[in-house]
Amino acid sequence: MRITVIEHEAEAGLGFLGGWLGGCEVVRPYRGEAVPERADALIVLGGEASAWDDEGYPWLPATRELLRRSAGDGVPTLGVCLGGQLLTLACGGAVERGDHGLEVGLRPVRPLPAAAGDRLLGEVGATVAVQYHQDVMARLPAGAVPLMTGEPYENQAYRLGEAAWAVQFHPEATPEIFAGWTAGSTGALAAAGFSARELDAQVAAAEERLVQSWRPVAAAFAALVTGKASIP
Repeated sequence: MRITVIEHEAEAGLGFLGGWLGGCEVVRPYRGEAVPERADALIVLGGEASAWDDEGYPWLPATRELLRRSAGDGVPTLGVCLGGQLLTLACGGAVERGDHGLEVGLRPVRPLPAAAGDRLLGEVGATVAVQYHQDVMARLPAGAVPLMTGEPYENQAYRLGEAAWAVQFHPEATPEIFAGWTAGSTGALAAAGFSARELDAQVAAAEERLVQSWRPVAAAFAALVTGKASIP
């Protein structure tokens, strides 16, 4: 089986995941490519869009429907940041602008008790992740199992159904990708009280830890896709 990847913008690509997974078919709807109706396995990446901005990003309804169908059919599915928010909306949860403003840079995340034994995130302890978002998964879909949390936004990862996961953070973001994001928003970051240079330096210094934390998650997802691990 191949992994279908929905990429929302060129600056928010697969990053680390491209090297760790291989065999991905990237769909770029911002270039006019059609979102497929079904996938054998699915990753939906992040981007600047809000999950409800169908007018500005007209492929979002098709992406939400693909996520809804994939989650319901037990297709191995991973939503990253915007992708996780789209999964949340598609399956009956709520996504809103965060009350605490922008969450950006290297931020701690930690597992919840329900993460023990989870096929994707069960081996991840308290660690750090790259963040860049101001919208949040405010209410999880019915039946969702919260798996990771953090501050100021508590819903950092959850599992829905047999094989769908949403993460608010960016396990795919390399230091180079993150630096590209900050370079395009230096003024906005400064206005919010952040130094792009300091944020970039923190992420770059943590690269080895990021790889150690999130490469096993990619391996676990690949194992689900190839059938080498049972679905919980």
